[in-house]
Amino acid sequence: MKITLNHIIPKPLASIQHGKDSIWGNHIELEPGKRIMLNASSGKGKSTFTTTTVGLRRDYKGTLLYDEQDIKHFGPDEWTKIRTSQISVVFQDLQLFPKLSVQENLHLKNSITNTFSEKELKEMLAQLEIDHKWEDPCGLLSMGQQQRVAIIRALSQPYQWLIMDEPFSHLDVDNTQRCLKLIHKRTVSQNAGFVLTSLGDDHGYDYDHELNL
Repeated sequence: MKITLNHIIPKPLASIQHGKDSIWGNHIELEPGKRIMLNASSGKGKSTFTTTTVGLRRDYKGTLLYDEQDIKHFGPDEWTKIRTSQISVVFQDLQLFPKLSVQENLHLKNSITNTFSEKELKEMLAQLEIDHKWEDPCGLLSMGQQQRVAIIRALSQPYQWLIMDEPFSHLDVDNTQRCLKLIHKRTVSQNAGFVLTSLGDDHGYDYDHELNL
């Protein structure tokens, strides 16, 4: 699925001057299967990009297209299908259920499409060194541990695009590399693409493209 941002200007960012290399106010095409870093300083709209691109906010000028279809015309049924099988998200605020255990948070997402077995979910947790947190409420985990749970949850569905809003902000270098390895393997296995927003750190990954806000 190709995502096209055709001169998008979110209303909260309308008063800011955007450069010629910014995705805001220009024609940008996110080609299927590409792995992209979206680089920006704080306050330039990384979270706004995430929520706008996945249809959670509509306060913008311009046109945002999925395969030439304007997403503002999509109804609830279309969005349900898209968010189940075409786009997955790691939000900056993670949006985990704090009173539910790691197991319950993962099963809630995974059960929609039955993407992984429980054994596979535990194996991914083990790869990120948090398998011992299986029964723990997510609200009691550190932010870094919560980020790793949120990443596994986002991988627990089919997708053509994985949108990640500063997913490694609370992780050290070793844990970041473990997460990137898991994300890369899962994304490549589906011939999918991803967009990772960053404050400028490429985390040593070989992206296909770098874009700016």
